[in-house]
Amino acid sequence: MKRNEITTGDDPTKAVLSESGLHSKHLCDYVINVATGCKHGCKFCYVPSTPNIRARPEMLKEHADVDQPQREWGQYVLYRDSIIDRIDGILNRKRTWKRTPQGCGIVGISFATDCYMDGRAGKITRKVVQSLAEHDRYARVLTRNPILALQDADVFVEAGENVTIGSSIPCMNAEHVHAIEPRTPPPEHRLRGLKEFSEMGVNTYVSLSPTYPTQSRSDLHEQLERIAECEPSVIFHEPINPRSGNFQMTVQAAKAAGQNELAMELERLRDRDQWAEYAVTQLRWVQELGEGLDLPVHLWPDKSLLKHVPTDVADWLRGWRNRQSPEGFADRETPTTSPPSLEQPNLRTWA
Repeated sequence: MKRNEITTGDDPTKAVLSESGLHSKHLCDYVINVATGCKHGCKFCYVPSTPNIRARPEMLKEHADVDQPQREWGQYVLYRDSIIDRIDGILNRKRTWKRTPQGCGIVGISFATDCYMDGRAGKITRKVVQSLAEHDRYARVLTRNPILALQDADVFVEAGENVTIGSSIPCMNAEHVHAIEPRTPPPEHRLRGLKEFSEMGVNTYVSLSPTYPTQSRSDLHEQLERIAECEPSVIFHEPINPRSGNFQMTVQAAKAAGQNELAMELERLRDRDQWAEYAVTQLRWVQELGEGLDLPVHLWPDKSLLKHVPTDVADWLRGWRNRQSPEGFADRETPTTSPPSLEQPNLRTWA
């Protein structure tokens, strides 16, 4: 990597409100990203491999001197300050609004960057949340820095049922998290921020994403108990997926941080069968633990996982992919049936 400092600038992108495929994960139908790039530099992040980054190498080179967008992830941020002046006009002019059964017309802020990575991003986010609420649209905010988001607590409280805020809390081992999320606040800070929002009456949610192969059942039990303190309306769960070039960067980052056990366990997931066993086991644990603790868990099994497991296990995973999130947020219809059953014989053989 050619530099250690972070290059910042202005994003020339004109589009503001974009339709999103994240309704497949029951998250949203639209996204507004307040920047291109992200300061956090999470090694496993999927964003650098998406069209949002891959399709714009010339723009990134011109405005941030980026040569390798994926390898330099975490080293460049182009802010979209113009959203502040444009968002109201865009919402005023929009005549139709997409609303899928899973996405419920929700606008995600921001799923290709952290909308509270710093004060400048937060200033844009404040205006977006405020404008969406004023136009009676739903906003789902995702940030690894809910402590900073508390600076805008007045806007979130005023938005009421139109907004929910969540954070990714993959693991409670701060050293493991820091190894592969080098510039993010520690898990305890994320929990504290969400708990404060919850105490103010703001909807919260948590994403256990991605959980690590070093986590035992007891680790996940303790983690879910801590998360329960935030009173989240949903807890999404997703095991880590060893796909694309960023996974090698994840392994290397764990080694460089001296987290050898984490690096070894991550390396093991390169074997497809080992990954399938780990992923199914953790998904099963989280469902069982969530039911035992009476928590609103919603599993996110990767579509590719269905190809590498027995038929009855695939049916269980498919049941989660087709199941609505249990949130009441955004007037969604909460599931009327029980979660997909854990009783399939082959599922019980995954330790």
